[in-house]
Amino acid sequence: MDQSLFDIVLLGIIEGLTEFLPVSSTGHLILASELLGFKGEAALAFKIAIQLGAILAVLVAYRVRFAGVLTGLVARDAEAIAFTRNIFLGFLPALLVGAVAYEGIRRMIESPLTVAAALIVGGVAILMIERRLHKLRYASVEALPGRTAFAVGVGQCVAMIPGVSRSGATIMFGLLAGLDRKTAAEYSFFLAVPTMAAATVYALWKGRDALALGDISAIGIGFTVAFLVALAVVKGFVALVGRFGFAPFAWYRIVVGSIALVWLLAR
Repeated sequence: MDQSLFDIVLLGIIEGLTEFLPVSSTGHLILASELLGFKGEAALAFKIAIQLGAILAVLVAYRVRFAGVLTGLVARDAEAIAFTRNIFLGFLPALLVGAVAYEGIRRMIESPLTVAAALIVGGVAILMIERRLHKLRYASVEALPGRTAFAVGVGQCVAMIPGVSRSGATIMFGLLAGLDRKTAAEYSFFLAVPTMAAATVYALWKGRDALALGDISAIGIGFTVAFLVALAVVKGFVALVGRFGFAPFAWYRIVVGSIALVWLLAR
C-alpha cells in the first residue's frame, strides 16, 4: 500500500463523515480512491477495515443503551429481548445475501460508474419518500414487530450496491415501515454493528494475503481517524435530521453523483 499519510487520513475522515449519513460511505471512498489512484487488494482491505472505527463509534456513543440491553437480557427483560430480536432479524437478510453474493458484490465495488448512478437514483428516492405522508406506528426499536424488522433488513440488502448507502436504505425502509425519523436513524446505527462487523471481518480474512505490515499501520491510522470523526457525526446526526429531515442529503447525493458521472464519462 503505497499511499501518503495525507491520503490515509483523508480516507479516514471520509469514512467517519459518511458512514452514518444517507450518502454512501462506500461510494465516497470508491470515488476518492479513484481520484487518489488508491487501488488493488490492499487498498480494498484498507477501505473495508477502517469501517470498524465507525462501528466502535456507535458502541461508544450508545454504550449506556447497549449496557442496558445486556443487563436486561440477563434479567430476561421483555424490551431487551425484543431489541435483540429486532437487531438479529434486521441483520439476517444481509448475512444470507452477503454469504451467497460476496464475489458479485466485490466486482460491483470496483465500478465508480455504478456509484455515481446509485448516488443520483438514491437521492431521488429519498426525496420521494420524504415527501410522502408517513403513518407513525412505532416510536422505538423494541416496538417493531419481527416481520417489520426483517423487512427493513431486506431493504439494507439493497445497499450492497455501492453508492446506495446502507444507512440511507435502512432509514428509508424504516420510515416506510412507520418509524419516526429519530428511531429510523438509531435503528440504522444499531444494525450497522453486526452488519459492518461481519462484512469487515470476512473481507479482511479473504484479503489477508494482500496485506503487509505497513498496511496494518495504515489501517490503524485510518481506523482511529474514522472513529473520532464518526463519533462526532453520530452524536449530531439524529438532532440534524429531526430539524431538517433527509432532503439536504438527497440533494447532496444528486449533485455529487452528477458531477462524478460527468467526470467519469469525460475521462
